[in-house]
Amino acid sequence: MSTKITYIAFAIAAIICAFIFSNAYKYKFKSANTINVTGLADKSFESDQIVWNGTFSRKNYELKTAYSAVKEDETTIKNYLKAKGINDNEMVFSAITINKEFDTKFAADGRQIGNEFTGYSLSQTITIDSKDLNKVEKISREITELIQDGIELNSSTPNYYYNKLSELKLDLLAKASADAKQRAETIAKNSGGDLGNIKKCNMGVFQITGLDSNEDFSYGGAFNTSSRLKKASITVKVEYGVE
Repeated sequence: MSTKITYIAFAIAAIICAFIFSNAYKYKFKSANTINVTGLADKSFESDQIVWNGTFSRKNYELKTAYSAVKEDETTIKNYLKAKGINDNEMVFSAITINKEFDTKFAADGRQIGNEFTGYSLSQTITIDSKDLNKVEKISREITELIQDGIELNSSTPNYYYNKLSELKLDLLAKASADAKQRAETIAKNSGGDLGNIKKCNMGVFQITGLDSNEDFSYGGAFNTSSRLKKASITVKVEYGVE
């Protein structure tokens, strides 16, 4: 009789263990059952700020003479820009940079025998920072007209910026998150499950590239300043549970 009771007890214990193990396995499987998706959003936009630089210089054996020439050029350039519609608060002249220049002298056998002073080279930079993109673009192309006044001014390529990046980034984050959720819902539905709660979410790289350009994406995030028309993009990596 006792042997029979023992067998029954072992059988009950085995059933209980199997039940516990089965539920534990189901819980483990359920907790590990996730969907990982990447949401993407992008938007084209136009820059609303332009920054242009130009550099001019003078050289003379006498420092005072070179300095006076640079200051005269500064006045001429300032008057030229005002005539083109640039306001005082849109232009900034940098401090004058002074360099003493030398030519290296060599002997007939090629040995260096010293340096000869060739004069003082003074340079200055004019920067225009404006919201009027068309006006500054035109000036950057036409400012070489100052050569007629004897001013050697090197015009750089304008840089373009956008002052509402924070709002743009938030808008793209919302759209990328919605895109990720839609992708996850499609996967869950086609797999016969229901989408659960978010387990993990990470923002990917925020990129700004030139519109319709072949510009490469970078790991740290590209930030284009050379194109007036740009495209911003962002990714969001989300891990969902499945019910």
